[in-house]
Amino acid sequence: MWARTGTILHVSVLPGPDGLPRCPWGTAPDMVEYHDTEWGRPVHGDVGLFERITLEAFQSGLSWAIILRKRPAFREAFAGFDPEVVAAFDTSDVERLLMDAGIVRNRAKIEATVANARAVLDLEGGLDDVIWTSGPDPRPRPRSLAEVPAVTPESTALAKRLRSLGFRFVGPTTAYALMEAVGVVDDHLADCATAPG
Repeated sequence: MWARTGTILHVSVLPGPDGLPRCPWGTAPDMVEYHDTEWGRPVHGDVGLFERITLEAFQSGLSWAIILRKRPAFREAFAGFDPEVVAAFDTSDVERLLMDAGIVRNRAKIEATVANARAVLDLEGGLDDVIWTSGPDPRPRPRSLAEVPAVTPESTALAKRLRSLGFRFVGPTTAYALMEAVGVVDDHLADCATAPG
């Protein structure tokens, strides 16, 4: 989500455009709405969780702002992230998506998304059972970005479990970002005025 190096790590909250204190990365104009209304709030169900897994995988190596700007195109390209529809994609669909300038055109990530949709359909209890049972014990919110990990034992275990179930592009860092995004962990900084709850 944010750079985990340099002096920004020791920053606590910063004022957003409306003056409210927010997590530093959530003060940029193109990040405020996502930070305030989605990030760290509970997401349940296969469609919502499949979307977040997909977007986190596509974000790898890119900025989250790019992914958010392309999110409507991703939703259109991947049939609203309906796992049943995406699981039926074939090589012609992959080729079509590689020509779609609205999304990130990365063959490995596109193919992983199709494989991940198929893995979702193979789950007995759905993604909720996998993701929501993987979180750490509740802990206080971090006071600065320096206290926010990039990887945890729980994210390492989640990545391993997802891979064992046939998921791709889900390493420990991506798994932790997913846990943050869907509210399994709450890494809004302690003084963030727009944090959930």
